[in-house]
Amino acid sequence: METKILKINPFDVNLEKINIAADIIKLGGLVVFPTETVYGLGANALNENAVKKIYKAKGRPADNPLIMHFDKLEKIKDYVYITEELLEKIKIFVPGPITFVLKRKSIVPNIITANMDTVAVRIPAHPIANKLIEMSGVPIAAPSANLSGKPSPTIAEHVVEDMKGRVDVIIDGGNVDFGLESTVIDLTEEIPTILRPGPITPENLKEVFGKIKIPDFVYGKGKVDTAKAPGMKYRHYAPDKKTILVEYSENRINIIKEKIKNYKNPLLVIFEEDKKFFNEYDIMISGSKDNYYKIAVNLFSILRDADKTDNDVIIIEGVLDKGLGISIMNRLRKASSEIWGE
Repeated sequence: METKILKINPFDVNLEKINIAADIIKLGGLVVFPTETVYGLGANALNENAVKKIYKAKGRPADNPLIMHFDKLEKIKDYVYITEELLEKIKIFVPGPITFVLKRKSIVPNIITANMDTVAVRIPAHPIANKLIEMSGVPIAAPSANLSGKPSPTIAEHVVEDMKGRVDVIIDGGNVDFGLESTVIDLTEEIPTILRPGPITPENLKEVFGKIKIPDFVYGKGKVDTAKAPGMKYRHYAPDKKTILVEYSENRINIIKEKIKNYKNPLLVIFEEDKKFFNEYDIMISGSKDNYYKIAVNLFSILRDADKTDNDVIIIEGVLDKGLGISIMNRLRKASSEIWGE
């Protein structure tokens, strides 16, 4: 497949170029587009054949559901069952980096929901994403635009690496804002449940919904038999190289120094503050240990860059399980094949 690349400035959206991409969506093709979280791989959510192409392009398991993206919140009422009271609460968060799982109506194709009675819906804040959905005239089904299981793409270069020749159009909108996929919250039960942590933290959600559930799998621990939303069931975000996560602790430096001796050519992904302890090793800096936002934004890019080095193993420092740190550790635990300091 020949892939057309359209470079669009998110601060001055070129409607002619967006219209080219929107026409591809209407015709049942695939378009990669930037959101405020990561790049998405989109197709007409109401066209089953188009959605099948998403699964094929990614190599994605069929029991891993997709998210339906809308340009306006009011439009979701045609596709899900929702009370006005709940709609008012959702309005506080949208548009933005959050996805809501709700009971679906029959108009939603089974292929999007993995044959479940729920569907995940989102209203992205990114101007390119929002305008593409609007001009396409249909909701857009979209997972992250990476090969299944690999780190999600946060810059256009990553998308081209994974998706050139697999999709019709790639919209190059530059770097994304958050670097982690949207928060997913299930609103189908009496107490809302976080299914995937993201930029909207549990503290943010509690302010609006009150009590919420945070299952163990949200922390990247344990397994899930049935996935109501993406990122729950399968190993994700993983480099090809062996990746070792070091849990955050006051003893983390000693743990790394002791265990790193077992590897001939390791790459350390560590905090700026800890660089001085490991001058003899190859190093990438994830950010400051107190700046979780920067670590989150850099995370997937670093994992991809680390995978391209000649090192035989990636050893990466984790953060505390608090606030945005829950989202970072969710991704790192899923990406890692071994964990030190559990």
